[in-house]
Amino acid sequence: MRAKEKLYIDGSWVSPVGSGYLDVTNPATEELIGRVPAATRADAGQAVAAARRAADGWGRVPVAERVEYLARIQRGLAERTEEIAATITAEVGMPLKLSRRIQAGLPVAVWESYVKLLGEYAFEERIGNSLVLREPVGVAACITPWNYPLHQAVAKVAPALAAGCTVVLKPSEVAPLSAFILAEIIHEAGLPAGVFNLLTGTGAEVGEQLTQDPDVDLISFTGSLRAGRRVAELAAGTVKRVTLELGGKSAAVVLDDADLPTAVKATVAACFINSGQTCTAHTRLLVPERLYQQAATLAVAAAGAFAPGDPLNEQTRLGPLVSAAQRERVRDYIRRGIAEGAELLLGGAEPPDGLATGFFVRPTVFGGVTPEMTIAREEIFGPVLSIMACRDEDEAVSIANGTIYGLAAAVWSGDPQRAEQVACRLKAGQVDINGGTFNLLAPFGGFKQSGYGRELGAFGLEEFLEIKSMQYKL
Repeated sequence: MRAKEKLYIDGSWVSPVGSGYLDVTNPATEELIGRVPAATRADAGQAVAAARRAADGWGRVPVAERVEYLARIQRGLAERTEEIAATITAEVGMPLKLSRRIQAGLPVAVWESYVKLLGEYAFEERIGNSLVLREPVGVAACITPWNYPLHQAVAKVAPALAAGCTVVLKPSEVAPLSAFILAEIIHEAGLPAGVFNLLTGTGAEVGEQLTQDPDVDLISFTGSLRAGRRVAELAAGTVKRVTLELGGKSAAVVLDDADLPTAVKATVAACFINSGQTCTAHTRLLVPERLYQQAATLAVAAAGAFAPGDPLNEQTRLGPLVSAAQRERVRDYIRRGIAEGAELLLGGAEPPDGLATGFFVRPTVFGGVTPEMTIAREEIFGPVLSIMACRDEDEAVSIANGTIYGLAAAVWSGDPQRAEQVACRLKAGQVDINGGTFNLLAPFGGFKQSGYGRELGAFGLEEFLEIKSMQYKL
């Protein structure tokens, strides 16, 4: 068992103020695999105070030196990728084969992108008689979720450090173990004391304290819509800078001239990745009425290839959900879909055959879904696909835009120009066209109640910068 007894504050591993601990469970085996400190508000205060003391000094460190610090951390992450992948598979349940590429490989790539970007970024520019400076915000509190625990942490910590901010990281208590690996790597890289701090604890205790603390200048939060609303409410008391990356209900719009088999297969994969526990998951498949039956047949065949199983098996494509609570939430949505009249084409709320242990859910496909149904409107966060028939392109766009979310979407068409025109009509922060691949330099974030602010690339760096203009007499 991975028992962590200390927090990382002010450059050292320190004992928490309280004596409470939080258990970490393997979702595939239901076994206890770890224990981390349940930090208190007093611990949070100490971490923020350390970050505040270090803020001015770190903000003045020359860019070239910050680049070298970040490069050392990137090398440390690269050296421990196998350990990171195994750790996240154990605490989240993503199949190990995918964890190596996504849960471990993506954070290394993102961190490396900031090493390169920092060396090229212009923190100053002349505009007429003004010198415009981009300066670090100060103390950044980064609150991250459990579904991509290290990637979400790196997407905040790397640009924050690159910008010259000091950081207090609070990972989800559900999957906190990879954050300790990051802290160890940062410690070995020799960052000045207080520049990076790690707290493990609950949102109600630690998260709310960080959000309200007047010495925190910025909150970068990724999580549920409900929690994001609470963060925004509390942060308003001290008028903090806030970035929110919240939920999604992403639609894949398949036009009548698309390569239907390719579009459906890709949509199922985008829906089921990480067992559907992905904010950008393409959970709604929108198809022309005349292609509905063919699309449904293709979707069932594609989803049937995602048999739940042991995440350590190299052949497994669908692992468990992260917790018993999440499993029950998803099963409840499946029951509601059936009760509201959707046609269950595959799967269901019953436990998968042969998997009595573990938080597994059957890969599920619903047909005949209409916009007013709960499964068409709310984020399920599980391997559940809803197929919706549309009369024409305009109705497809209307349905796609007809939720409170606007994080991601997809468009499929045999005519790239037509696909782009439809993509421009979708109210989403990121739209994949004909299977366009993830770009870690492009801005990531949402419209509407999916949040505000952007992560990744230069856009992510700029969230941690304040803009100052100095006017000179001509």
